Amino acid sequence: MTEKTLYERLGGYDGITAFVDDLLPRLQSDSQLGRFWQNRGDDGINREKQLLIDYLCSSAGGPVYYTGRDMKLSHTGMNINESDWTIFLGHAGDTMSALDVPKQECDDVVAFVLSLKDDIVEA
Repeated sequence: MTEKTLYERLGGYDGITAFVDDLLPRLQSDSQLGRFWQNRGDDGINREKQLLIDYLCSSAGGPVYYTGRDMKLSHTGMNINESDWTIFLGHAGDTMSALDVPKQECDDVVAFVLSLKDDIVEA
């Protein structure tokens, strides 16, 4: 028997989409993080959302091909700092709680997200 991928354990495409659907509004409405979406049109935000879904699906072992840029290039120049990172992690945790993501999957998601920190945090 083969161990299930994180993608499968998170509910596949629909589960990861539900995660993004819950997380993005939290980030966009945050008083500190909302600046990253100011002056962005709906089309750009929708494209970014789809790229995030594709990235997470692909990174979690799903059958989705991610066509976007790598995390370092995508976040260079955004001046994301430690405080932004900490707030993001809080919102991601709140999303996982709201969706009742099991502990093992939460731990696996956190480990993956933490592995991206050096490519995302600049200041």
